[in-house]
Amino acid sequence: MTHDGTRSSPGLAPSPSLFQDGPRLSVLLPVPVDAPYDYWAGPDLATLVPGDVVRVPLGQRIETGVVWGPGAADLPDHKLRPVLERLDSPPLPAPLRALVEWCAAYTLAPLGQVLRLALSVPEALDPPRPRAGYRAAVTDLADVPGLRATDARRKALAAAAGWPLTEPPPSAATLARRAGVTPAVIKGLAEAGGLALVPVVEEPVVPTPDPRRPGPLLSPDQRAAAGRLRAMVGAGFGVALLEGVTGSGKTEVYFEAIAETLAAGRQVLVLLPEIALTARWPARFAGRFGALPVPWHSDLPRSQRRDLWRAVARGRAPVVVGARSALFLPFPDLGLIIVDEEHDGAFKQDDGVPYNARDMAVVRARTGDLPVILASATPALETVLNARTGRYRHVPLPRRHGGARLPDMATLDLRAHPPEKWSREGVPAQSFLAPPLLDAMVETLTRGEQTLLFLNRRGYAPLTLCRACGHRLHCPHCSAWLVEHRHRRQLRCHHCGHAIPTPPRCPMCDAADTLAACGPGVERLAEEVAARFPQARTVVAASDTLAGPASAAEMMERIEAGGVDIIIGTQVMAKGHHFPLLTLVGVVDADLGLSGGDLRAAERTFQLLHQVAGRAGRAERPGRVLLQTTDPAHPVMRALVEGDAERFLSVEAETRQALTMPPFGRLVALIVSGRDEDAVVTAGRALAASAPRVAGVEVLGPAPAALALLRGQHRHRLLLKATRDVRVQPLVRDWLGATTLPRGIRVRVDVDPYGFL
Repeated sequence: MTHDGTRSSPGLAPSPSLFQDGPRLSVLLPVPVDAPYDYWAGPDLATLVPGDVVRVPLGQRIETGVVWGPGAADLPDHKLRPVLERLDSPPLPAPLRALVEWCAAYTLAPLGQVLRLALSVPEALDPPRPRAGYRAAVTDLADVPGLRATDARRKALAAAAGWPLTEPPPSAATLARRAGVTPAVIKGLAEAGGLALVPVVEEPVVPTPDPRRPGPLLSPDQRAAAGRLRAMVGAGFGVALLEGVTGSGKTEVYFEAIAETLAAGRQVLVLLPEIALTARWPARFAGRFGALPVPWHSDLPRSQRRDLWRAVARGRAPVVVGARSALFLPFPDLGLIIVDEEHDGAFKQDDGVPYNARDMAVVRARTGDLPVILASATPALETVLNARTGRYRHVPLPRRHGGARLPDMATLDLRAHPPEKWSREGVPAQSFLAPPLLDAMVETLTRGEQTLLFLNRRGYAPLTLCRACGHRLHCPHCSAWLVEHRHRRQLRCHHCGHAIPTPPRCPMCDAADTLAACGPGVERLAEEVAARFPQARTVVAASDTLAGPASAAEMMERIEAGGVDIIIGTQVMAKGHHFPLLTLVGVVDADLGLSGGDLRAAERTFQLLHQVAGRAGRAERPGRVLLQTTDPAHPVMRALVEGDAERFLSVEAETRQALTMPPFGRLVALIVSGRDEDAVVTAGRALAASAPRVAGVEVLGPAPAALALLRGQHRHRLLLKATRDVRVQPLVRDWLGATTLPRGIRVRVDVDPYGFL
């Protein structure tokens, strides 16, 4: 093991005689290292304890790290370098440090790389910068030698003298407004000695939710479920699956558990998978508790993330709602974790440390001895089996709230009801809406109700090809087609972000006006809807049309208020939204997602379509769902139409068990990547040749990954498949350690892969 912390540089190595006065400590740094480094804590830092945040030398630079424990004894004292200072930041809590260690061991990611998730806002560790405040330094301007007593200066001094001592000193701009003068007068009076300049450190004000505020009247089912969740608060570690049909009021039920936790004076973390959900959820929370929660997601400004990180660390953020990264915030007194839409694939991080936030939330709850609630209308198969075997408590909500009933669902066989062409400026255009769906839309509009057309494909068209030579426009950095975004007049890769202006001529044969869009995206669907229903108020809701939480919230408010007739949306519209006027859901391509060989393709499709269907008929008006498909006999389609989720999950479980696939087996993906394709192939073969030969273990590959080229990197994949009783992490660690790889080759390990791109 390399101990970079032992490297010395002139002027930094301490005298050996000083070591008797301070302890040896291990400090973990947020860099890709597998273990902490040893440092020496001098007499003034002898009280450092695990979790303290410190600055230490590393090579020729200074790094911020966390005291991890006592140092080892395998290095001579004179090689140790000193801890430079302790930062004025709350220590990293022990349960969070335990999560970091568990996550690193499970995912095989470097320990320091996982720590970086917990220290994601380094500037939050520095003392907050004070602003300039002003107070009166004299009682009369005559007390300031050589200063002319103008009317403006008298007003400024009077305003400063009258400022309440219980409030922080005002800024120059604030005091100037109070006095009716310019900020220059304030600053000039301070320079002359009439006002005293006072540094002011201000922490952001975080509203305090009121757990005693009465909530809505719950149904008997909801009251029973809420009682079971309340009983878990304060009773130590436990996991509950809150499984409720769409519209059953799961949020209001787990709000009761939040109220119980807040009443006990402890913090709450709520994880949501989609930024669109994060946009509307705070308003629901504020309606229940009278104050907004603390948000946490990547769209927040860096300065706001800094302030909120500090608020969480100092225990001043009672409730945090955010994306998966919020799991690694330094809560000093976390009392409850809720994972809403726990089945959602967005909880799995693919870049950096490949962790599943749902699973790590259970680990975080265990390390902190607190309850975690997993909520979903379509829980993951892994979660369902844990509930069936008694590892998790099952809290069901089988009925919709308020007397609303589940929507009627039916398939539209596109072979029997093919879409009919429509005319665009006198030219026939391809249609993607079957006549029965169009008829249903007309009826819905006539009644003054709303329609959601669901198509989980962004942009205008997923493929552009030349009608003259057949050339398909693809990304130069990825093995993926360029997606047309007609409103932006560009072709874009949805994997690496590469974009080009839509060319007027074919880049291969140079023919003009021969590029044709193939297949629909939401923009192309919106074009057809605008032509067929010109009077309808239509919006497109996709991740690239919603600029952020504020934009998403504004659109959702418009829809909820009835300001939209037809919504054309991707998966951002599939869950969590309550639109009383939405009564018709048309799934344009229900088969999308069922192909491709993905282990979870059927389960994901069932979950997604069940969730989007659940947007219909959530109030007193009945709902209807039409699924356009070319295979109405597919088990997913039959389960949706018949409302038999239990049978679908049973069949899915039997299929996976027969194949020893998760959750009945273990998978570890090894993705070999590099810019030199031949070197990638060689490395993949070398890994296959040294693969572990152990009972219950099978290694598949190497083979080109589904995305064989991604961001300029060639990629081959190996898949280790094992029975449940095999500890795969030591096997993979030894396997990689015994294999010599060419330079420039990287192997990424994904334990429990969620996707197979």
